[in-house]
Amino acid sequence: MKNKWLVIAALSGFFCIAFGAFAAHELEKSLTAKALAWIDTGLKYQFFHTVALMVLAVLQLHLKAETDRVINGIGLTWSFGILLFSGSLYALALGAAKSVAWLTPIGGTLFLMGWAMLAYRSYKNKS
Repeated sequence: MKNKWLVIAALSGFFCIAFGAFAAHELEKSLTAKALAWIDTGLKYQFFHTVALMVLAVLQLHLKAETDRVINGIGLTWSFGILLFSGSLYALALGAAKSVAWLTPIGGTLFLMGWAMLAYRSYKNKS
């Protein structure tokens, strides 16, 4: 895989558009306003971090840093943040057990960790 973060960003972006359209046209008929708000919040955070992953992929290519552990760590934390934060909100909206809610703050923490790692990597950048 040439640039895994670009592939993940592309798949995540595809999902955002497909699930967002499905929610707007089909789920709107059967879900509560609260459930739709959870989906909306999940989609916003997922799309924002999808764009961030695309920028990370370009940064990695620009720096020729395919093996940079910090950049790869950022990509991992954001990717798992999307899965846990947005995924738990989607699951809750679609009727999953309320115990799934404990995944949401873990995903949010992963988002924060990724941003902190980006700040660290930017500060330590020699070029």
